[in-house]
Amino acid sequence: MGQKWIIDVLSDLQAFARQNDLPLLANQLEQTVLAARAEIAPMPKGTPPAVIGDGAETGNISREAEPGSRT
Repeated sequence: MGQKWIIDVLSDLQAFARQNDLPLLANQLEQTVLAARAEIAPMPKGTPPAVIGDGAETGNISREAEPGSRT
């Protein structure tokens, strides 16, 4: 089962928020689903950390993702 169950839970919460006229919460949950998918998705071997994600934001690149890096 792994970690993919969390996507289902977040999607259910998002549907509830929409059905109950909670648009801000629904929008936040949509963003949370995207973040969860990005973190759960397997990274192809050799993919540089800078190309991971959906390009929606900028920020620091984690050195933990780079083999042999020292932080």
